[in-house]
Amino acid sequence: MSEQENNKELIKRGYEAFSAGDVETVMDLFDDDVEWVQPGASSVSGTFHGKAEVMEYMGRLAERSMSVNLKRLIAEGDTVVAITDVTVDGQTGEDADVFTIRNGKTVRAEMHGDTALMEKVYGKKELAAG
Repeated sequence: MSEQENNKELIKRGYEAFSAGDVETVMDLFDDDVEWVQPGASSVSGTFHGKAEVMEYMGRLAERSMSVNLKRLIAEGDTVVAITDVTVDGQTGEDADVFTIRNGKTVRAEMHGDTALMEKVYGKKELAAG
């Protein structure tokens, strides 16, 4: 199998484990120093560093009913793009999630999806008064 096929299989396993609620397998697929970027101004938006922060982020996502349908994987070099339908509290949007893989582990994940949907479902991030 090529590097790209191996990387696509890694990401596919991650989505399957996430959908099955198998958090341990999901976390095993990440590098210890993984960086996860969730854009937007929702209460779950931000850049998360390391497995502990990513685990906390996923816990906040799980506060709402969520499902992810993997539609397509595209790979080039160490990058895999996953095209998905994400349904949260009955509302669906399409995502293009970009993963960087090194040595068989995800080192970076950047979500590209419907930020307005995330704000509507999870609420806007509260800013501290300055």
